[in-house]
Amino acid sequence: MFKNHYSIVSSMTKKAKKQTKKKTEKKTNRPKDQKKKKSSSLKTSPSKSKKSSGSALPLPSIKDVSMGPVEEVISLDGESATKSSKQKVKAIFSDISVITESTDLARELYNQSRFGAMIDSGKVSLSLIEAFYLLEKGKITVYNSADRQISLESFLKKAKRLEGNFLVRYYVFKDIRDRGYIIKTALKFGADFRVYDRGVKPGEDHAKWIVYPVNETSSLTWYDFAAKNRVAHSTKKRLLIGIVDEERSVTYYEIRWVRP
Repeated sequence: MFKNHYSIVSSMTKKAKKQTKKKTEKKTNRPKDQKKKKSSSLKTSPSKSKKSSGSALPLPSIKDVSMGPVEEVISLDGESATKSSKQKVKAIFSDISVITESTDLARELYNQSRFGAMIDSGKVSLSLIEAFYLLEKGKITVYNSADRQISLESFLKKAKRLEGNFLVRYYVFKDIRDRGYIIKTALKFGADFRVYDRGVKPGEDHAKWIVYPVNETSSLTWYDFAAKNRVAHSTKKRLLIGIVDEERSVTYYEIRWVRP
């Protein structure tokens, strides 16, 4: 009885061993093309690569990592990148002023920062100093009557011929503008410029200062000095003397009437 039982068990174990052996042989004897199919599914591009001794996968081709149109690229600071060339306002040099085209972008120069003055046609009339400032900042492009673009150097030559002491006045204008103040011409007050307090636009309140730009090498008589004080006092504004040195930096002196 025990012998029969042993023979049955041994035959069962032999069959089990044969079955497991067949399974392992099937696994180990898998065709090579099936392995290639699995490894190829991990590739990120259909580009062909040379066989190497290592097991590293081929890198994706340049086409696979293209970043799309320029407008859709995201910059490092998280903001969407814009086109490389910003839109500029087209303007025409006309006699002693510069007239912009009638566009929303041109009117923003006036509405937001009070550059120039609005005229009936919806265009903006800029003074030569305002136009030169915007041209230097890359906000506008200026053309002559023949529709030829005027460079910064050519514009400066024209402005210096039309207005005396242009550069000294411009350095003061630019310095005050860069400080965040709105500065406008003040010919009707008998001064070069009028300046509004920071955060105040023309029409919201009166100007706080009138400004006289002066070169540090020029002289000023007491008569001229007293006349400038009278203008500031009569217009209820403070007097600023902006002195421009050889390095183009500006020093300001505020003068007030004081009663003893």
